[in-house]
Amino acid sequence: MAPNFIKTFDFSYGKPDQLSPLVTRVICENPGPFTFTGSGTYLVGDQTLAIIDPGPDNMNHLEAILTAARGRPISHILLTHTHLDHSGGAAALRQETGAMIAAFDRHPGDPATTPVLEEGGDFELRPDLLLRDGDQIQLDSARLRALHTPGHISNHLCYELVEEKALFTGDHIMGWATSVIIPPDGNMMDYMGSLARLIAREDRIYYPTHGAPIEDPQNFARAIYDHRQERERQILASLKQDPKTIMEIVKQVYVDTPNALHAAAALNVTAHLQPLLDTKAVEKTGDTYRLAM
Repeated sequence: MAPNFIKTFDFSYGKPDQLSPLVTRVICENPGPFTFTGSGTYLVGDQTLAIIDPGPDNMNHLEAILTAARGRPISHILLTHTHLDHSGGAAALRQETGAMIAAFDRHPGDPATTPVLEEGGDFELRPDLLLRDGDQIQLDSARLRALHTPGHISNHLCYELVEEKALFTGDHIMGWATSVIIPPDGNMMDYMGSLARLIAREDRIYYPTHGAPIEDPQNFARAIYDHRQERERQILASLKQDPKTIMEIVKQVYVDTPNALHAAAALNVTAHLQPLLDTKAVEKTGDTYRLAM
C-alpha cells in the first residue's frame, strides 16, 4: 500500500489555526524542497502553553507565535529534533518568554562532516532540559509524553498529547513526503523500528511539523513502513542487474523524484545500503556497490 500523501491544505502564513481544543498551529513562511509549505509550530495547552518546534530563526514567525499565545505564559519549548528549521527559533523564544528548552540531546555529530540539507543542524543549541523516552511535561490542562523515535536523526522525539490521543511527529512521519534518513547519524534500522512502534500505538491523529495533520495515522505509518521495504527491494533489484554507484541507483529507482531531491534520495539509498553491508548481502568496492557473491 503506497502512502496517500497530502499535497494541499488550507492555511495562511503567520495566522493561527485552532486544530483542536488544546492545539493551535502557526506556519512559518520558509517553504522549500525539504520543508514543503514551511515549518509548523504548535501551541499546546489552555492557560499555560508548551511550544512544539518553534521553527527557524525568523522574527516574523516569532511574533506570530507570541500573537497566537495571546498573552498566556509559555513554560516549555519542546523540540522534536535539532535541525534548524525546527529549532533555530528556540533561543529567541526562550529570551522573550523565559521558557525552558527541552530536547533529547544536543545536535549529534561533527559540523565539519555532517551532510547539510536545507538549514542544517543546530550545533549551537544547548537545551535546558534533556528528555528521555516516557518523560512527561505536565501543563495545567494538558500532559505531553516524549517518545524517542530515532531514525531521521538519533535525537528525534515525538510528543504524545495524552488528553487528545494526538502525536506530534516532527520529521519522523510527514503527510506530504517520506522522511530523509541522514547517515551516519540517521539510521534506517532505527527508523524502521521507530515506525513499528508507532504502528502498534492507538493515536487518533498525527501532527507533523511540515504539512497537514494525518487523520488515519496507523494506516499511514504502515504505508510508510511498506514503502521503505519496497525501496530496499528496488535497490537490490537494481544491483542484481549490475554493480552501481549510489547516484546510479538513485537515477534508476527514484524515477519520479525531481532532480532537486536526488541528493536527499542518495542519503536514503545510503541508509538502506548500510544494513545490507552489515549483513554481507551487499559488498562495496570504492564507490561501487554489488550484490555479494
